[in-house]
Amino acid sequence: MLNAAQERAVAHLSGPCLVIAGAGSGKTRVITHKIGRLLRAGLEPDQIAAITFTNKAAAEMRERAAQLVDKRGVASKLAISTFHALGVRMLRESGQALGLKPKFSILAADDVTGLLRDAGATTDNAQARRWQWTISLWKNAMLTPEAAARVAENDDERVAAKVYARYADMLQAYQAVDFDDLIWLPVTLLQQHADVREHWQNKLRYLLVDEYQDTNAAQYDLLRLLVGDKGRFTAVGDDDQSIYGWRGATLDNLRRLQTDWPTLEVIKLEQNYRSTNAILRAANAIIHSNPKLYPKSLWSEHGEGEAVEVRAAQNEDEEAQMVAARIQALRSGRNAELAHIAVLYRANHQSRPLEQALRRANIPYVVSGGQSFFDRAEIKDVCAYLRLLANPDDDPAFLRAVTTPRRGIGPQTLAALSTFAGQWKVSMFEALFRDSMPAAVGARPADHLREFGRLLHDIEWRARTAPAGELLREMLETIGFRAWLEEHSDNPREAEQRWKNVDDFCGWIERKAEEDKVGLTQIAQTISLITQLQERGEQRDAVTLCTLHAAKGLEWPHVVLAGCEEGLLPFFTDDRPLTDTTLEEERRLMYVGVTRARQTLVLSWCQKRKQGRGAAGRSPSRFIGEMQTGQPKTSNKDAAMARIAALRSRLGAAAAEESAAAAEAEAKT
Repeated sequence: MLNAAQERAVAHLSGPCLVIAGAGSGKTRVITHKIGRLLRAGLEPDQIAAITFTNKAAAEMRERAAQLVDKRGVASKLAISTFHALGVRMLRESGQALGLKPKFSILAADDVTGLLRDAGATTDNAQARRWQWTISLWKNAMLTPEAAARVAENDDERVAAKVYARYADMLQAYQAVDFDDLIWLPVTLLQQHADVREHWQNKLRYLLVDEYQDTNAAQYDLLRLLVGDKGRFTAVGDDDQSIYGWRGATLDNLRRLQTDWPTLEVIKLEQNYRSTNAILRAANAIIHSNPKLYPKSLWSEHGEGEAVEVRAAQNEDEEAQMVAARIQALRSGRNAELAHIAVLYRANHQSRPLEQALRRANIPYVVSGGQSFFDRAEIKDVCAYLRLLANPDDDPAFLRAVTTPRRGIGPQTLAALSTFAGQWKVSMFEALFRDSMPAAVGARPADHLREFGRLLHDIEWRARTAPAGELLREMLETIGFRAWLEEHSDNPREAEQRWKNVDDFCGWIERKAEEDKVGLTQIAQTISLITQLQERGEQRDAVTLCTLHAAKGLEWPHVVLAGCEEGLLPFFTDDRPLTDTTLEEERRLMYVGVTRARQTLVLSWCQKRKQGRGAAGRSPSRFIGEMQTGQPKTSNKDAAMARIAALRSRLGAAAAEESAAAAEAEAKT
C-alpha cells in the first residue's frame, strides 16, 4: 500500500515531477511503483531509464522492480543503472561522433595517475593525484582545458590546467576515457550533435533519477539534454541529505528544476517508516537551522520511543571504551544482534581507538566507508607472518610474507616453487625443506627461501616461551620491516604513519597475550581466523563501524554517533574555517547520521582529544545544542555556557545509567 503522498508521486505522469523524499520515507518504493505505472501507461521497458549513483543501489532497485513488475519478464529490459553506466552505453553506441571507437578503454584510477605523471613530467605520485582531483572537479563543472586555464586562480591551478590539456590529448590518442569522461563526453555528445540528441530522447522516453540532490553540474546537463523540453522525468531526492558538495554535488540543481521546467510538480514525502518520533524530533530540530528550499518535517507512526542520549568522555580512548560498554549492554540487556548496531563518525581516523576497544572486548566488527585496521597493507603484511605461524600450509600467507621484504625472491622463483609443491602435493612452505627443491628453483633462490623457512621455524620455537609482543617486535627488526616501509612509501610522513599502525598492532598483540595468558602462536591463530573471514567476505554477526558519508542510505536499530564535538562535527580547522555553506553541509551530515537510527541513538563527545603530541580541549558540537533546543547556536557566551552546564548534568545521569546497565549485564553473566 502507498500512502497518499506516495500515490500522488507515482500517479503524476503528465510532466516533470520532483519528489522531496525525507529520510526513511520510502523513495525506492515510489520509484519502483512508478516504473510499474509507466509500463501500464504503455511505455516499453527499454524506454524507461532509472538512474542512481552506486551499483549496489542500482542492483537493489532492479531487484525491487523485478518483484513488482516482472510478470512478463520485463524487468531485465529496464534501463536501471548508474549515471556512469548509462554514459558508457551512450558512448559505445554513439561515441563515433566524437571520434571514439566502440571498443575504447576505460582507465582505472591508478592508470590515470600514471598518465598524469607523464603529462606533468613528474615522478611525484602525490602531485599527480592532486592534479587528478582538480581535473575531476573541472570536468564535473563541464570545463574544457581552455576554460580551466581561464578560471585558474593561482600558479598551482595554472600548472594543473596545462597538465589537463596534455592529458586530454593523451586520452584521445590512446582511445581511452576516465571515470569523469563517462558523464562529460555524453553531455558534449548531446550538446554538439542534434541527431544524436534526438535519437536518445526518443530511445529513453522517461527518466527517474534517484538521490537527485547528489547530482553535479554535468549530471544535471545530462538529464536536461536527455529529457528535452517536455520534461519526461521524476527526480527523487532530499535537500536535507545533500552531503557531497566536496565532490561537486550542488543544491543549485534543485533550484534549476523550477526555472527550467516551470510546470514542475513538487511532492513531499514526510512520513518516516524507519525511526521513532524521539529520533525524528532531534533530526528535525537540527536541520531546522538550515535555509530551506522545500520545508518539511518528518513524522512516524512508530511511537515516541526512547529519548536520544548524549554522553561525554574524558578523551577518545574513554569514548571508545564507553562505546564498547554500550554495545555490551545492548547485547545483554536487549538481546540485540551485533549486526543491528552501528558506530558512526565523521572522519576515518576516529575508527582507530574504536577498533582497539572492540578488539579488547572481543566484539566482532566490520569497517564500512573506510579502511579497517586489518585491511591496511602494512598490517596485512605482518598478519601474513602470523597466519603462516598459525598454519604453515597457508599458501596465500606464504606468498605475501616471503616477498615482504623481497629478500631476493622473485616471481619466477615463486612460480617454480609452486609447480614443485604441486608435484609433491605439499604446501609451498613445506616444499622449502624437500631435498630436491634447489634443483627446481635454482641454488641461489633456494638459499633465500630456506633462510626464510629457518626464520619462521625459529619464531615458532621461541614462541613457546618468549612474550608475544617482544618476539613480534624482534622479528620485525630482524627482517628490516621499518626500513622496507620507508622505502615503499610516497613520503616520510606516510612511512611514519604506516609504522605507527604497525607499532599499535604490536601493542595490541602484547596486551591481548598478557590478558589471555597465551603466546604468539595462539594469538596468531586468532588473527588468522579474523583475516581469513574478512578476505572471504563472510557475513558475520558484527558491529558496523562507518563514516557518516558511507552511512547514507543505510539504517540500523541501534546507532552510536561518536565525536560530536566542535572541530570534528562540524569539521573545521585553522586552515579550513567554517563558512555558511560548509556549516550547512556539516549540519546535513549530522542529520543523515541521526536519521540512520531506528530505535535508539546515543551521541558522544570528548572533553579532550589528541592533537599533535598533546591533547586539546573540546566542546560539544553546536548541533547537540540545536537538537536539544530546536534553535541554532548563537554567539552569546552566557547562553552557550548555560547549555553546556545543562548538558553536563544530563551526562552525569547518562553515565550513572550506563554503569548500572553494565553492572546488570555482569550480574547476568
